[in-house]
Amino acid sequence: MHKKFTGVLAATAVAAVTLSGPAVSSAQAESASDSGVTIAKSSIKWGTCTSARLQQAGAQCAKVAVPLDWSKPRGKKIKIAISRKKHTVKASKYQGVMLVNPGGPGGSGLSLSLLQGAVPEYKGQDVGGAYDWIGFDPRGVGESEPAVSCDPSWAGYNRPRYEPTSATPYRTYTKRDPWPAITNAYTNACKANNSKGILRHLTTKDVAKDMNLIRQRLGASKINYYGFSYGTYLGQVFASMFPKQVRRMVFDGTVDPRGVWYEANLSQDTAFDRNINIWFKWVAKHDSTYHLGKTGAAVRNLYYATRNRLYANPVTAPGGVHGTSDKLGGSEWTDAFLYAGYYESTWTDLANTFSSFVNNNDVAALEASYLDASGFGDDNGYAVYLGVQCTDTSWPKSWKKWRADNQRIARKDPFLTWSNAWYNESCRHWPAPSRTPKKIDGSKVKSVLMLNETLDAATPYAGSLQVRKLFPNASLVATKGGTTHSNSLNGYACVDNKIARYLYDGKLPKRAKGNRADAYCKAIPQPRPEPVTGSTQLQAQSQKKLTVLEQVRLEQQKIAAPR
Repeated sequence: MHKKFTGVLAATAVAAVTLSGPAVSSAQAESASDSGVTIAKSSIKWGTCTSARLQQAGAQCAKVAVPLDWSKPRGKKIKIAISRKKHTVKASKYQGVMLVNPGGPGGSGLSLSLLQGAVPEYKGQDVGGAYDWIGFDPRGVGESEPAVSCDPSWAGYNRPRYEPTSATPYRTYTKRDPWPAITNAYTNACKANNSKGILRHLTTKDVAKDMNLIRQRLGASKINYYGFSYGTYLGQVFASMFPKQVRRMVFDGTVDPRGVWYEANLSQDTAFDRNINIWFKWVAKHDSTYHLGKTGAAVRNLYYATRNRLYANPVTAPGGVHGTSDKLGGSEWTDAFLYAGYYESTWTDLANTFSSFVNNNDVAALEASYLDASGFGDDNGYAVYLGVQCTDTSWPKSWKKWRADNQRIARKDPFLTWSNAWYNESCRHWPAPSRTPKKIDGSKVKSVLMLNETLDAATPYAGSLQVRKLFPNASLVATKGGTTHSNSLNGYACVDNKIARYLYDGKLPKRAKGNRADAYCKAIPQPRPEPVTGSTQLQAQSQKKLTVLEQVRLEQQKIAAPR
């Protein structure tokens, strides 16, 4: 499954500070607000963040010890890195702690305490400032200890063809189709390089229990929670395990729990193919700028013809670390355009890449987009992604089934199907046992605000409708026709103002009858075309246009995008 957030904001090292003492009692609380939420005294010893960005924002950082194995709570401990951006309102306006997860799984959320400043005001009130925002790196991720890593060279150049070319069984065609050997080597590296038992204890249920202990150490009787993408599944699991500890929740881009995780990936393949075709039509609409074809079909044909040409004749990567031996082929071409299926904010830059390469032979532009999507040089997020999904639940062991399912989908929806398959195939032979997923039951949860764009590919809209059924006190806001994934707090007033209202007073859109959303927003207008600039300005343009949150998300995307 494709997931969200590492890099710009999330590469935030923290001071090596551990907790001390038990959770505080209500008698130790400082005061109560008008909302009835107490400002509790945390038992965590907060220190200075080593991240300059977090320091400048006035955030505090620490590490919280949790059991490695929750069946042995007094046994070996690991450490969870957390950050806090304290409330700025007076005590009477305080709304409690807000834990945030960016998705993934495998995403670093340490910097997401800074989302406090992204919430719009409501009725002139500082809504974000009414909460203590808590960012954290889930177990195995980023600054948490230990951090999982298997083979940092996993993402690189010279990636083999994604589509299998042999019809022989899995174990006999590795010479013609190298991916089985690659995925087996990766799982072997995971087993060899993570000897502290962490791979056996990375499930979503483990992380939910960590969150509950963080809640206790913060001295809070309940948490507020904001989850993006996979973070919505984590929120579902937490709410099902600890419903009495939930106050308010926001789910943006909701995972369908029926599909975890094999079927969820297959569903994504079809949705991403739809979205890339929407982008092809947009490119064709602006052919006077990009010169790639006047119809969506023409642009699509050129895209796949270029991919096939690169498979046959890869080009030398100008920024490669091994000289002329580092090549960009058809697989790197596929990876380079992944974001077009995720975020409409990337459409102009990726059209620039497409046009610059095809019309001007600008290899550097292609390389820049590939590196932006590949997560080159760091496999922590990918290793944890597999560690969570491969052990959350069982996966089909039969390669015959994998091959048949992916061939069936790829015949109609070829864009990401096989890259996604190989990205997840390690779960067939992951070196840790699978567990039983938590049954999702939101019947005891009093309040959830759900958000989804109806053409979101990473978390298809049907998942939000299903979770709405499972959480009878939830309300769903749908953005009609939008293809961007987990797009809240990005400046779109129709969505963000509903979030601000909910976080201000708990009011949700009125629950509608039937299997539908409870409120709707219009799709954000598609971007306007921009002049083709080539590789020289591509990166600078991208960084200039993106909001802080979008930069975090795009960096996070490197973690779990199928290669």
